[in-house]
Amino acid sequence: MDVTPRPGLDPARGQVAERHRSKGLLVGVVLVAVLAAVGFLLVKQVGEASLYYYNADEAVAKKAELGDDRFRIQGTYVGTKQVIGADAIRFDVAFGGTTVAVEHSGSEPALFKPGIPVLCEGRWSPDRSVFLSDRIAVKHSESYKAENPGRVDPAAP
Repeated sequence: MDVTPRPGLDPARGQVAERHRSKGLLVGVVLVAVLAAVGFLLVKQVGEASLYYYNADEAVAKKAELGDDRFRIQGTYVGTKQVIGADAIRFDVAFGGTTVAVEHSGSEPALFKPGIPVLCEGRWSPDRSVFLSDRIAVKHSESYKAENPGRVDPAAP
């Protein structure tokens, strides 16, 4: 049985340890890069999922504090909308005696009409005079069933 070291793997010259060290270093660098990427994605997703919402009066009171941060504003759609562009409208929301002008870009919900509660997502304009929205959610009720009980099957879910 021959017990002489194989060529290129002479432990006296440190070749075996050097190969293991460089391989371990590469694995460590790759692991740190993957963990950093996963951490970044988690922070980004959690940040977007945790948008605060404020009633219109609270949002106006916190204009300076909110700055250009993204948040949601809640109020009742009052007045009439003005078309200000191909895919943009301007309307007002009110809550707690405060009215906020909203400029919305994008599509509007089918049930969007005056007198209903809305939740708009966006940020204050640079001069803080208008809330710039790119998403609207409306609150609707089950008044159709209550007003027209004969039109809905009682066994329907």
